Amino acid sequence: MRKLILQLAVSLDGFIEGPNGEFDWCFTDQDYGMKEFFKRIDAVFFGRKSYEVAMSIPDNAGWMPPVKQYIFSNTLTSVEQPAELVQGDTISKVTSIKSQPGKDIWLFGGASLTKSLLEAKLVDELILAVHPILLGNGKRLFQDITDRINLKLLHTKEYSSGLVMLSYGLKK
Repeated sequence: MRKLILQLAVSLDGFIEGPNGEFDWCFTDQDYGMKEFFKRIDAVFFGRKSYEVAMSIPDNAGWMPPVKQYIFSNTLTSVEQPAELVQGDTISKVTSIKSQPGKDIWLFGGASLTKSLLEAKLVDELILAVHPILLGNGKRLFQDITDRINLKLLHTKEYSSGLVMLSYGLKK
């Protein structure tokens, strides 16, 4: 079965975006393991807002390889092809996609999508690029999680910039 991997940047104080939705604080001075990560995946899951942010980046600025895109939204009526719009029962659809042959799947974001998939125990791994910055305000990574989720440390990597990559698996 394919793994679903939440991989994203987070500030040291737990924010995934600044108070105005900005992500200009994310380091771009080196690869930070992304080329290797992209070899693991062939699909990405976006929530509506994350999808809209990704689409606002001109030509994706080369930051994402050509992978199958699934956009989870009950408010959008269409998405740019060849992306697939997913509406309705998110848990059943994710379970179905994970059971299909292929590489791992990147859970790019969407706070509510991440919350529901974590609580359904469908996320297999969390890779957090912890940036040495305190934003003070913004959108928290794990907001409104209702149940305790136990994790086990899989791997750490430190970079010269002070960024630390942390990989966790879910204890099942």
